[in-house]
Amino acid sequence: MTDANDIRGHAIETAKHEPQGVTYAGYLALDDILSAQKPRSDQHDEMLFVIIHQTKELWLKQILHEVALAQSLVRAGDLVPAYKSLARVSRIQSVMTQSWDILATMTPADYLKFRGDLGASSGFQSDQFRRLETMLGLKDPRFLRFHAERPAAHAALKAALESPSLYDDALLQLAKAGLPVPDAVLNRDVSQSYEANEGVEAAWLEVYRDTERWWPLYQLAEKLVDLDDALLTWRHKHVVTVERIIGRRQGTGGTDGVGYLVETLKRRCFPELWSLRTKL
Repeated sequence: MTDANDIRGHAIETAKHEPQGVTYAGYLALDDILSAQKPRSDQHDEMLFVIIHQTKELWLKQILHEVALAQSLVRAGDLVPAYKSLARVSRIQSVMTQSWDILATMTPADYLKFRGDLGASSGFQSDQFRRLETMLGLKDPRFLRFHAERPAAHAALKAALESPSLYDDALLQLAKAGLPVPDAVLNRDVSQSYEANEGVEAAWLEVYRDTERWWPLYQLAEKLVDLDDALLTWRHKHVVTVERIIGRRQGTGGTDGVGYLVETLKRRCFPELWSLRTKL
């Protein structure tokens, strides 16, 4: 039976080691976060529009944090510890996809009341989303021009463009394990977007045809497919939501709207992990 004095003593001892003056609001900087919503119109639904997009950017910050850790682990050959971060990213992607359903409660009439106040701003310009694409291997230096006035964002995206992607690191681990990854792939210009390669497909096929032998690489591959799958699901829901709200009209910032978004559905970050399934 626990003595009351023991409980009280434990509470006092614990309090000695707790930071003094730390509050929930202070720790989370809630005053800063909750004052960051600044709608440009007096329309009720603009607050939802702002919060949805700000929340996505916060989740993207966490995703980048996790992908960076996973990439460092994979690059070091520590494949199993990387699974946790990659699995967490997939869960976050699911939450981001579900948030489109909340935005879809806004009707076209609601959106058109404040759309003009958005000016040239567009999710097309999200530096964090472009950095995520880049870290996964979908590299396009043309997006740098949108961030010339934000030096830190520009530098982070540029660094990602010039560095090996998560997939580059995974392919290097394939080669180190003795699988036949072509030298042309291992020594390619990593600043360029990755292109599918039959030799890489053949190497992954060996993994998938003998999963017990190559279990860590097989599990890594499936975690990568999870990321690509979730990204495609997010893109598809984005297309449906945008078409539901603005139809086929031009997007803000001069983008092609739904037309551009539909084209993104064809992209695969890890193409051979999809194509090999036909040959198994």
